[in-house]
Amino acid sequence: MFKRIFGVTSALALSIGLTACGGSEETTSESTSIGEQLDYQIVGIDPGAGLMDMTINKVLPEYGLDEKWEVSEGSGAAMTAALKKAYDAEEPIIVTGWIPHWKFSEFDLKMLEDPKGAFGGEEDINTIVRQGLKEDLPGAYTFFDQFQWEPEHLQDVMVKIESGLEGQEAAKEWVESNEDLVNTWIEGVEPGNGAEVKVTYVAWSDVIASSNVVKYVLENKLDYTVNLIQVDAGPMWASVADGSADAMVGAWLPTTHAAYYEEYKEDFEDLGVNLTGTRNGLVVPAYTEIDSIEDLIDEE
Repeated sequence: MFKRIFGVTSALALSIGLTACGGSEETTSESTSIGEQLDYQIVGIDPGAGLMDMTINKVLPEYGLDEKWEVSEGSGAAMTAALKKAYDAEEPIIVTGWIPHWKFSEFDLKMLEDPKGAFGGEEDINTIVRQGLKEDLPGAYTFFDQFQWEPEHLQDVMVKIESGLEGQEAAKEWVESNEDLVNTWIEGVEPGNGAEVKVTYVAWSDVIASSNVVKYVLENKLDYTVNLIQVDAGPMWASVADGSADAMVGAWLPTTHAAYYEEYKEDFEDLGVNLTGTRNGLVVPAYTEIDSIEDLIDEE
């Protein structure tokens, strides 16, 4: 944790004392806490995200940080832009973050330790489909039910998109390099004959990547027409629950999207986990001299 070592008065007194004793004059600069350096601001993402709600209403109060610290609202893109700017200048910054994310490949970062477990530990990403999809589009239903991969697969696609590839081009490159895995998703699946599948997603880099892979495989391997619809987290869940969308592959559970799951649990079908090993937390550049959320608590 950053510590205040000397105030201006103490430094001046030390300097005078050394001079009086015939020693060389020295000065000791004041070291400020990480909170003071950042004006007690954590860079957040879109206000409807479960990560934001968790950070503001659970994590900060759990550590006694809610009276001083604030989480700024923005977007995933704005968060990563702020992170890059600070990182390039080797300045301190704290952002809300999650794994997998391309930023961990692009920058040397660390997720702050969470000794109280306020962020809930590791999470899964589930596939959620509308009721009746199995009867209406059995092939698409089977594909979504068989869709599973690992964090390193998802992160590969994310990095491709971040490097400048359009979503479908990144998905194409990844699919061509991972045919064996993709074949397990489409095994026994009936072709769609051009039938439309509506997939909703939030503008988080991981969900953008996974949704584009789903679209590419459904269209190019199974002859469906996929309409990707970008929305906020709440409408993503509501659209599948009310049947206006067919599926989503970015449901973070059991913590991040817990409120949406509980609200709509009678109105959708949960096909289970498509990816394991995700984490939420507060992220800082590796050069930052703090390691735990507890380090954000100022000493009295």
